[in-house]
Amino acid sequence: MLGLIGLGLTALLVRPDPLGAAENQPLILALGDSLTAGYGLPEGEGLVPQLEAALEAAGRPAQVENAGVSGDTTAGGRARLDWALGGLPRQPDLVIVALGANDALRGIAPDEAKANLDAILDTLGRKGLPVLLVGMLAPTNWGPDYRKAFDAIYPALARAHDVPLDPFILEGVALEPSLVQPDGLHPNAAGVKKMAARLAPVVIDALDARKVPNVRD
Repeated sequence: MLGLIGLGLTALLVRPDPLGAAENQPLILALGDSLTAGYGLPEGEGLVPQLEAALEAAGRPAQVENAGVSGDTTAGGRARLDWALGGLPRQPDLVIVALGANDALRGIAPDEAKANLDAILDTLGRKGLPVLLVGMLAPTNWGPDYRKAFDAIYPALARAHDVPLDPFILEGVALEPSLVQPDGLHPNAAGVKKMAARLAPVVIDALDARKVPNVRD
């Protein structure tokens, strides 16, 4: 389970750029869990570096900073949001919010997960930061009522805050044996490459749209 495997923290990496090339590129913060952190993968094969490579290949290079923490829930992401933003060299051009997998795996109440994500979007809205919300789907083991309530979180928040939504981060990868690690949950390098290739145009659209969340509190 994402919430039970690899609970170690992943430090937010701000990479030195002596030539200053990254200063002319968009800066993206990826706030997430082990799927963002690159759990179980060698350096350079996680989602952040592979997304950077996919954006480069698409002609839209960007600097993507990894704020993924393995095992993190929406509550954890909410608690460390200011810390993650404070570790950046400048204000990001886009924040990718990709949390909720561990909430679903642990059976955390959908209303609680939704409230945490809502607060994250409100905070980013008050700071004037554009957002791409990336969704998760609940597993079937908690029953149809739980799954229905959980899966509805992300479309509802995207509408309420008027931000772009990618409905399912593991689209095309989940449950594909050739694309996941032996635990059956975390993507392997090939799976992450597929995720990054699919996400790259979504990220580009979000960079172009620059939709700052509506603040609702």
